[in-house]
Amino acid sequence: MKIVIVGIGGVTNSGKTTLASRLHAALPNSCVIHQDDFFKPQDQIPVGEDGFKRWDVLESLDMKAMLSTVKAWVQNPPKFARSHGVTVQPSASDTHILLLEGFLIYSYKPLLDFYTRRYFLTVPYEESKRRRSTRKYPIPDPPGLFDGHVWPMYQKYKREMEADGVEVVHLDGMKSPGDLFLQVLEEIQNSLLNCS
Repeated sequence: MKIVIVGIGGVTNSGKTTLASRLHAALPNSCVIHQDDFFKPQDQIPVGEDGFKRWDVLESLDMKAMLSTVKAWVQNPPKFARSHGVTVQPSASDTHILLLEGFLIYSYKPLLDFYTRRYFLTVPYEESKRRRSTRKYPIPDPPGLFDGHVWPMYQKYKREMEADGVEVVHLDGMKSPGDLFLQVLEEIQNSLLNCS
């Protein structure tokens, strides 16, 4: 059995979830883990000096639980898939793919060695802010959160990722979702062919 773990990271509202969902639909025996599913309860989210809840910091996520979930998949991908409602298709290659999607997936060092491929989506500041303003979150963004917390934290973690030498394939989040999907799908399929 061959396992492949693809990371899809990047700035808020750059198209990570859309890309992961489309890849999941196209790749047999694939599962998706969304980092957003590992936020701690709201009362455990730290509040900064500026009064904003610090949703965009690693400490707001239960990364140990996310790591345990990844390890459970690595241990037995077919069992994990079935327990999460994913149909497992027997195939000659017996390849299983895990898509890890999130805004800080390359900032938690214990996860870094698991990735087969790492993608990083970027969009300019103005576009990220525009897209975020159109999203409906369970807890709406208070005024000033994007400029005061979200964007500065993205820049901080991106600088740390680069300083740590985390190798990623940069993707332009301004491309159409269809073009991004086709580009990444082709790269994953080619890497699978080259490994077999």
